[in-house]
Amino acid sequence: MNLPALALEKRALTVFCALLFLVGGMFSFFQLGQLEDPEFTIKTAGIITLYPGASPEQVELEVTDRIETKLQEMGEVKNVYSQSRPGMSIIKVDIKEEYWADRIGQVWDVLRKKIRDVEPSLPPGAGPPQVGDDFGAVFGFLLAVTSDGYTYAELENHVKALRKELGLVPGVARADLWGAQDRRVYIDMSETQLSQLGLTSEQLVRTLQTQNMVVDAGRVDFQTQRFRIAPTGEFDSAEAIGELSIAGTETPDTSGAGRRDEIIRIKDFATVTSGYVDPPTHRMRYNGRSGIALAMAPASGANVVAVGRAIDARLAELTAELPIGIEVERISWQSDLVNDSIRGFVVNLTQAVVIVLVVLALTMGWRVGVIIGISGLVFPILGTFVVMAIVGIDLHRVSLGALIIAMGMMVDNAIVVADGFTVKLARGMDRKQAAIEAASQPAGALLGATVVACMAFFPIFLSSASSGEYAGGLFTVVAISLLLSWLFALTLNPLLCHDWLPGPKPGAPRGDAFGGAFFQAFRGLLGKAIRFRLLFMGSAVGLLLLSLFGFRFVPQMFFPDASRAQVMIDYWMPEGTRLQQTAGNLLELEKELSQRPEVTAVATFVGKGPPRFYLPVSPEDPNPAYAQIIVNVQSFGDVDGLIAHMSSWAGENVPEAMVRVRKYAVGAFDDWKLEARFSGPADASPQVLRRIADEAMAILRANPNAM
Repeated sequence: MNLPALALEKRALTVFCALLFLVGGMFSFFQLGQLEDPEFTIKTAGIITLYPGASPEQVELEVTDRIETKLQEMGEVKNVYSQSRPGMSIIKVDIKEEYWADRIGQVWDVLRKKIRDVEPSLPPGAGPPQVGDDFGAVFGFLLAVTSDGYTYAELENHVKALRKELGLVPGVARADLWGAQDRRVYIDMSETQLSQLGLTSEQLVRTLQTQNMVVDAGRVDFQTQRFRIAPTGEFDSAEAIGELSIAGTETPDTSGAGRRDEIIRIKDFATVTSGYVDPPTHRMRYNGRSGIALAMAPASGANVVAVGRAIDARLAELTAELPIGIEVERISWQSDLVNDSIRGFVVNLTQAVVIVLVVLALTMGWRVGVIIGISGLVFPILGTFVVMAIVGIDLHRVSLGALIIAMGMMVDNAIVVADGFTVKLARGMDRKQAAIEAASQPAGALLGATVVACMAFFPIFLSSASSGEYAGGLFTVVAISLLLSWLFALTLNPLLCHDWLPGPKPGAPRGDAFGGAFFQAFRGLLGKAIRFRLLFMGSAVGLLLLSLFGFRFVPQMFFPDASRAQVMIDYWMPEGTRLQQTAGNLLELEKELSQRPEVTAVATFVGKGPPRFYLPVSPEDPNPAYAQIIVNVQSFGDVDGLIAHMSSWAGENVPEAMVRVRKYAVGAFDDWKLEARFSGPADASPQVLRRIADEAMAILRANPNAM
């Protein structure tokens, strides 16, 4: 027995299964993980090695080149590129695109082993290479904490307390600070005074190191217990360091008996103060006020909307306890964006069902419209949610987009079956037999057409490139939904047609269902096309060639721009500019932004890029001459206007810096659309390379398409 006949025979079982899909689909929808973007493997690692006091040439030859040579032994490496700066080596490693999340962990283990192998060969004074391979962590919840009337230490204490509490919220995997400076204790002294006391700076350093060491002083047994001996003297404040005495110092004896030893404390010849790293390595401002950013990353596969609600609730409790003057503001809130996407999908689904009902009601009757809307849209989509929950596909930009794309094709199978039933019923066929034949006769052809529609997206799934990993779910979700639409068209649809659609009115003639004026006109047009087939085929081929020619004028992009109500501004001062100078020069630009009516907030990150709060955008490397400004606007419609204004304004008012104003994109986001590298042999003169690069720059500046 074929599938449609079985569905009619096992009516109760079919209805029961349909109800299971109905309930299970709605339950699965609320249980699915909700994300902004699909989880995507960032195949880049960063290696930072400090070499204090070394020139860029020394850093390159003694550190960077050795590490790069070792990394090139890895067959998984695609590109290695580096920057050698005074006292610092920064190396980036790109792994080949075919290494996805299931294999990338092993690659990072091999990379770390290579770094450990090369570490003993680094010069004295070079610190251990620091490997960062967690660039894929997306801190979708980004806060700015600022203060008015509080010291930096007090602000830092409040931010750390917030991080501790928010890090305990269910669904939060990480909570990090951005902009918090490292604490330092400064000992200011005079070399002349040291020499008069018979001291050296090396002696002072050794004394400090030995005094503050943690040592095992042994244990004492007393009756049935063993007690640990804990020596005192650990530094717990800057004043404690000042009280440290240096014994064995020889000074002249005023009695004339020669020289004697005297105990001298550090505070007697030096000033001890506590503070922070000066100059700072990076700095953050929010709406012109200095602050610290608090970034939180949701757990893998978590429902971001639910996590956002939990953070909102806990944050409301915590901010109520903060003193007046400590302000907590949102820079980016991923749950709001995801919630808008889910809401937009529900609206699109509702609109699709209504449009199907209206169109089919006008052309085939309202009963047919309701049947097709139920069996061709509602149940396939709910069934897709069930399968997505089983195979572990979350709700995100790609899966929701796939469902919206599939909506236009889901109803095709149901329309064919419902139309076949009405035609056969009008010709006088038995009701049950009409339902069975309307579904079973075109079943094979419908399955073939469904598979063809699914395979149109298969190349994306098959791609081993990063775009395949990001958008591979497009094929999976489309295939699931379309195959389920075929299944429901052969089971639920004929059952609904059998029970809901009325038969011909008593006494109505049983004529040709295609005998109307519309079908007669179409039959005449089809006959002429067959009669003048050479002309018809020639015209079709001509239109095909014309479309191929016109395709070259269609803008081509795999991923469109994102609909975020945010603008990103990159700001580069000349290399070597102090961080304080970079931060000071940004004040005028921030002032211009604050005066724009469409701007709601301005967050400035100086010294390096902000935390990765949006998956496609990689944070910039540490650079005191660099800053990035995140501008929040009223709506996405304000983005293009602000970009045009700020690009023009920066060109006229900020000639000392390179300023780039851009919007966010979807998917694999390239920071630069065009990149060129000029390299030569080891003995090549840097001046020659710069001259060639300047010639290339002149070519680009002369091109009207380059900004």
